Amino acid sequence: MCAKKTPTTLTVPADESIHKPEPELYPLLSSINSPDDLRRMPLDSLPGVCADIRKFLIDSLSTNPGHFASSMGAVELTVALHYVFNTPYDRIVWDVGHQAYGHKLLTGRASRFHTNRKLGGLSGFPNPDESEYDTFTAGHASNSISAALGMAAASALKNESPQRHVVAVIGDASISGGLAFEGLNNAANANSNLLIILNDNDMSIDRNVGSLNSYLAHLTASKGYNSFRYKMSRIARKLGLVTDNGKWRILRFNNSLKSLINKEQNIFEGLNIRYFGPFDGHDLPRIVKVLNDIKDIPGPRILHLRTVKGKGYAPAENDPAPWHAPGCFNPQSGERKGESNDVHYPKFQTVFGTTLKNLALENSRIVGITAAMSSGTSMNILQEAMPSRVFDVGISEGHAVTFAGGLAKEGMLPYVAIYSAFLQRAYDNIIHDVAVQQLPVTFCIDRAGLVGEDGVTHHGVLDLTYLRAIPGMTVAAPRDADTLRNLLYTSQLPDRQGPWAIRYPRGRGYCADPDAPLSKVEIGKGEKLRSGSDVSVLSLGAIASEVAKALDIAQQQGISAAHYDMAFLKPLDESILKEVVAAGKPIVTVEDATVEGGLAGAVLEWMSDNGCNLPLIRLGVPDAFVPQGKVPQLFRLCGMDADSIATAVVKAGKEAES
Repeated sequence: MCAKKTPTTLTVPADESIHKPEPELYPLLSSINSPDDLRRMPLDSLPGVCADIRKFLIDSLSTNPGHFASSMGAVELTVALHYVFNTPYDRIVWDVGHQAYGHKLLTGRASRFHTNRKLGGLSGFPNPDESEYDTFTAGHASNSISAALGMAAASALKNESPQRHVVAVIGDASISGGLAFEGLNNAANANSNLLIILNDNDMSIDRNVGSLNSYLAHLTASKGYNSFRYKMSRIARKLGLVTDNGKWRILRFNNSLKSLINKEQNIFEGLNIRYFGPFDGHDLPRIVKVLNDIKDIPGPRILHLRTVKGKGYAPAENDPAPWHAPGCFNPQSGERKGESNDVHYPKFQTVFGTTLKNLALENSRIVGITAAMSSGTSMNILQEAMPSRVFDVGISEGHAVTFAGGLAKEGMLPYVAIYSAFLQRAYDNIIHDVAVQQLPVTFCIDRAGLVGEDGVTHHGVLDLTYLRAIPGMTVAAPRDADTLRNLLYTSQLPDRQGPWAIRYPRGRGYCADPDAPLSKVEIGKGEKLRSGSDVSVLSLGAIASEVAKALDIAQQQGISAAHYDMAFLKPLDESILKEVVAAGKPIVTVEDATVEGGLAGAVLEWMSDNGCNLPLIRLGVPDAFVPQGKVPQLFRLCGMDADSIATAVVKAGKEAES
């Protein structure tokens, strides 16, 4: 018998509430429960389906926010894919997944879409655990081509019949990522049966538009042309006129001839991948025809579609950037509703951006690096002030880190601002290209900890563990905005050593005075925030605010707990640990990160090395992936909200008394 599979994702009760699309509002969408229903419709009904999807997305996302503009721009493409291909037998692999809301509506999830990105509801991204139509996990950019190529290769190895079509849908930003180019290169060499659809809504990689180009796009995509071309190649092979090497020479000659006629070289044809387009990605009948024409062509192909981000909603079309994920908005006026500010503390990311700019004004060695997240990390604050000293390298986190290493090697002080979950992609670069040489690169790790509704692919809960293992790495986590300012100041002083990582959460942090003079932080030094006699609590980072509330609750229940902000995971403040051990009371560690290998692991290792034997309770993210939900909900789910912390502290204190 096989061993029972251990769940790797925390389970929560599913939100099974059903809100079916009303037929009077969405006459066609309300009749679609699966792509089979869509495929039974006549072609001339499909524009109406697209209109229903757009209206549904506007109505739904205006009150339950999500990724808006990308899904609006991909509606025709989504409908065409499910109309032409026999999903789920045929595989559609979505890159990132920002554009996949229409896909969810067509695959039986319209009645649950009101739960999108909520605890127990639908994931905001394609998730194979949620639906057989979601063929591969999405959330990070540039993986679709590699994953789809693997699926196509598996289908060929299994000699599946009928032939399984595999389609990768990737955007113009994602295709610039290094992993996408690795996949493209392998696809060309492997000659697998893979169709790549480039959904281009911004990047200037289009050809000139004209009658000859339009004619060639139509000609090379027509079924008759490709059938004739394939038959001729088969005959040439049988006659021994074409070998495998000769085939590639002919393909290169054909691509060169097309480039000569079009007066423009195409990068995909340079990789020996058949290229079709560009076509209007909102011309639904044309897309359906082209897909039918090229879907059975053997070998790797790429279909280039030009789309408009936010299509069908004028405010989003006119200003797509803020409408990527706009929050709640008024569907009629397009007015976006700002977030409520019950506490007027600044965002950690804003404090980072403002402080870095002020430091750069005084220190000419400081430069900033972002991987396509300038505004998301607030690196744009420095960028607007000193554009020549900020480098946006696109979706290429590994390159960002190695590029920073090169800058540091030549005397600069690079600050690399990347979300925690995305920095995972650059782990080898951190080790090989920065840490080995002990280069002064500072990693400013935004969105560290549980981030909320974006869910499992975006939670930044692993950074403490994977960074602590790197020799010479300083790892710090400020408990508030004031501490973040002082850590940044300290990181650029002449006596700083080696690489630094400063991790901070999404959201706001206490700031006594944003203009207060900056002061140097002692490396590896924490702070005692509260005295207590029954339990010792060690926390790291902004979770200190939850601990403070928890200890007030514990105090009301008769348990007095001391609270220490460790501030640094590496190096640890051994003086605090010695004080805690000397007190001889139970220890509770709290971190907004996995408890496997982070603060709890570091404290346990120190205690073991020093022969200490005290009860230790580890609070934080358990050894499992965490679904989507609001941060307070997820804290409660993981047992690291104030009430849960208080319960653990009280239990530890009372057990020690007995």
